[in-house]
Amino acid sequence: MSCIILIIAAVFAQAFAGSTTLAVTALNQALATRPVGPGLIHHSDQGVQYASSAYTELLKSHQIRISMSRRGRSQDNAQAESFLKTLKYEEVYLVEYDHLADARTRLGHFLEDVYNRKRLHSALGYRPPAEFEQGLRSTTRA
Repeated sequence: MSCIILIIAAVFAQAFAGSTTLAVTALNQALATRPVGPGLIHHSDQGVQYASSAYTELLKSHQIRISMSRRGRSQDNAQAESFLKTLKYEEVYLVEYDHLADARTRLGHFLEDVYNRKRLHSALGYRPPAEFEQGLRSTTRA
């Protein structure tokens, strides 16, 4: 069984820390963008927004397995932390966003066009995630 980790990042985390509404909105956007199947694992920290009934029920309704880091164990979330570091250093810290809509647009461009389609990832054999995922689909169909 293949596992895919879905990472949902709020760029303005300090301003929206603990916002269940923001987390549920981001999850709904992610689910609308990409189809998911049973076996998907959603990993997060134990923030109140991710442990809320609205958020966990949405995950369960899509048959997404819930995984949470242990308290005080940041290494449990090492992949997400690495991703967030990349996002901050290659996009967020380099750009002054005019407003929230501008941030959404520019971050969407970075994630979809740069991070997923152009940026090479050593863990994926120096391929972009989109290319790696396409290879997985081809392999499972064969």
